[in-house]
Amino acid sequence: MRVRSSSLRVTFLHPFSLAGIRSELPAGDYEVLVQEELLRGQGFETYQRIATHMIVPGCGDRVGWMELHTISESDLNKALRRDASTSEANNHSEAALSPLEDTT
Repeated sequence: MRVRSSSLRVTFLHPFSLAGIRSELPAGDYEVLVQEELLRGQGFETYQRIATHMIVPGCGDRVGWMELHTISESDLNKALRRDASTSEANNHSEAALSPLEDTT
C-alpha cells in the first residue's frame, strides 16, 4: 500500500464548529492534513482520500498545546461554506453598510 500525505491551510473568518470536536473553534488559520492511498487501475494510477485531520489549539487544561482531530472532508467543506455565507451576509447587512457614527 502506498500512501501520500499533503497539507493545506484553511482560514475561518468567524468562530465555527465541526463534528467530533467538542468546543467551538475560534476564527483563524488552520492546517489540514490529508492522506491518500494509491489505487492501481488498468493502465493508470489514482489516489483515494483515506483520512483528513485538522490541527486545532487545545482548550481547558490543554491550552498552549496543539491537537490533531480526525474530521470528514464533507464536514470541513460545510463549515467553510457556512463561514463564507456568514461573511457574505455581514457584508450586505444594514449595519455593515451604515456609515460610522461620529461620537466626538
